[in-house]
Amino acid sequence: MKFIHAADIHLDSPLMGLSAYGDAPVEMLRNATREAFTNLVTEAIEQRADFMVIAGDLYDGTWKDHNTGIYFCGEMGRLKKAGIPVYLVFGNHDAESEMTKKLQWPDNVFTFDSRKSQTFFIDHLKVALHGHSFKERETIQNLVTGYPAPAQGMFNIGVLHTALEGNAVHASYAPCSLGELHAKGYHYWALGHVHEHQVWHGASTVVFPGNLQGRHIRETGARGAVLVTADETGVHQVERLIVDVLRWHSLEIDATDCHSLADVVDAARKGLEELIAHHPAAIPAAVRVTVTGRTLAHGDLFGLEAQLRLEILAIAAAIGMDRLWIEKVKVATSAADEGEGAGTRGDALADLQVILEAADSDPEFLKSLRDDLLMLASKAPPELQAVVPYFEEIRSGDLARLVREVRPGLLSHLAREE
Repeated sequence: MKFIHAADIHLDSPLMGLSAYGDAPVEMLRNATREAFTNLVTEAIEQRADFMVIAGDLYDGTWKDHNTGIYFCGEMGRLKKAGIPVYLVFGNHDAESEMTKKLQWPDNVFTFDSRKSQTFFIDHLKVALHGHSFKERETIQNLVTGYPAPAQGMFNIGVLHTALEGNAVHASYAPCSLGELHAKGYHYWALGHVHEHQVWHGASTVVFPGNLQGRHIRETGARGAVLVTADETGVHQVERLIVDVLRWHSLEIDATDCHSLADVVDAARKGLEELIAHHPAAIPAAVRVTVTGRTLAHGDLFGLEAQLRLEILAIAAAIGMDRLWIEKVKVATSAADEGEGAGTRGDALADLQVILEAADSDPEFLKSLRDDLLMLASKAPPELQAVVPYFEEIRSGDLARLVREVRPGLLSHLAREE
């Protein structure tokens, strides 16, 4: 037999990070989770899956627009025509959704009880599916202890929405241990909640399929579900089904050998072209570009992040906006050698460098600087304070790092002006 295990679909959850584009692909961003799920249903039909398991977070919390639920029912209708039943556990996001409580499901959709664990049998396949839905979002008790013993002579599947041993990235809902899952005696555990694909083998095969569609830069790489092939002896294969329609990437540009902004832009061009050359042509890429390294270009980049972003956006446009979108450009470089350049000159700029190099250890200068900057910090709007890390240092009086980081950029700017 073959079955599909999916989780964390988050239907109609928006993709975040590309709104800065005036010509952003609005429809694609809005409908990406639907299109990924439609791809999954198509895969189920083409693969002739015997059934589908959804391990929680079908929805994305409370949605006022019931078209989300109507869309889902339409996709379930496609599966019904193909004779494919669906077994669904409600996760933390489903528990707070009005659609979970109000919409009627097609009769090929079976939802697990939220008051206690429940078992569904597929007799002709000799399959038993055990699950327990979330009744409330804040479900923090271990649900596994209430799951029944495995049904004899059946292929047993546990369906569970869980953080599994307190996964640090996700809220610790329905926590349990890997050892507890193996000890239960089921052949397969269909898990949800953690958005990264993970598989453990042992007494049981334990799987997080990951979410169907990455929604922001913290969910990079290919996304989808799994196709499981099994018989009465156990699991034979767990194969990934990639169904996402936009893919997020984090691209690091090493600027160590760069001497100027132009060099950094050239390095970014090469990095983006290489990424796209190895990227599926049919799937757009959303990329965060981070420039790193101890580099002589550090001073050149200081204060020019906006210019660098425009240059990289132009590269993306040249490659093709149907294939490449820039989510953000970050500069995380440091100065390679502050003594090179201005320090070798016998003029006022060299004198200024000597003064600046002593400034970060001069308590009187740092106190005076703090007094001057405190007024600026107190008047800055909250949204600016949230994105500028120096405000906390200004308030605490620890300005040495600020002076060290400003120094190369200031000298580079003055040298260009001269």
